[in-house]
Amino acid sequence: MAAKQKIAYLFRVWRSIALAMLAQACVSFPEAPEPIAPPVLGANFLQAEDGALLGLQSWQAENPRAIILALHGMNDYSQTFALAAPWWAQEARLTTYALDQRGFGRSPDFGQWVGADVMIADLRAAIAAIREVHPETPLYMLGHSMGAAVVIAADARTPLNVDGFILAAPGVWGGGAMPFPYRLSLNIAASMAPGKTATGERAGRQATDNIPVLREMFADPLVIKETRIDAALGVVRVMGEAYDNADKVDGDILFLLGEKDEIIPIKAMEKTARRLNGGVDIRRYEDGWHLLFRDLQGEIVWRDVAEWIDGKEDRSRNAPAGN
Repeated sequence: MAAKQKIAYLFRVWRSIALAMLAQACVSFPEAPEPIAPPVLGANFLQAEDGALLGLQSWQAENPRAIILALHGMNDYSQTFALAAPWWAQEARLTTYALDQRGFGRSPDFGQWVGADVMIADLRAAIAAIREVHPETPLYMLGHSMGAAVVIAADARTPLNVDGFILAAPGVWGGGAMPFPYRLSLNIAASMAPGKTATGERAGRQATDNIPVLREMFADPLVIKETRIDAALGVVRVMGEAYDNADKVDGDILFLLGEKDEIIPIKAMEKTARRLNGGVDIRRYEDGWHLLFRDLQGEIVWRDVAEWIDGKEDRSRNAPAGN
């Protein structure tokens, strides 16, 4: 009897694996588009290499010490930095460019998941365009939640041309960090009903303690309220790529996490932070939630980002020649 039960158990395991592989093969996303021209940085847009116009917001500092390129999280857009970026410009002489990733905000394919390859190509285009406009100014890459996952996945593939990374509440709940049954069920659901949507209200999770901001986001038509199942699968895949390849990222890194984060598991973020290479500065916020830059204690985070960049720039200027 024990032998039959073992055989039955193994059969169920292999059947689950086969179903997962089948579902994974059935759900695919676009490859990066062919470039037709160099990227262009406009006043309120980025023209990507395939000619697509992506939404962009910028907050310019006078005589900036450094530039921040910021990527938002899932279902959000560049407005997530609308509190922090003006403070950085006025108080810390940091210019911020915040991109609406493709599929979000004012960029094309709103509500659709365009695929990690496309998002990474757009990120590289944004870096190249900013470097063209600010060739002598240090550039720091900031990613929040899903945006941080895109940054990690991109740099793990081929190092990004930036001077450091700021990873805020990084979206790393995928791959080895997510239980196999979750990934299996999501792959199956996305293969059977990719266009079906869900709001996530049943989860009962809170993103920030700043209630006015939550109300503002609920009323904002550029914040996605209903997520397609295939988009949920897409973000889990890019989060998995980030988690599984974090050890390939090397550089100066500021890692921010909130102790009250109800969106990304704390343990997954902690494991990711330990696997990153280079100089990793981890900041934990006892009263921090997932939307670290929009929490009630957000100014503490803004100040930490500015001081970390200033410290790095001061060390770079004072380094002996040849180092």
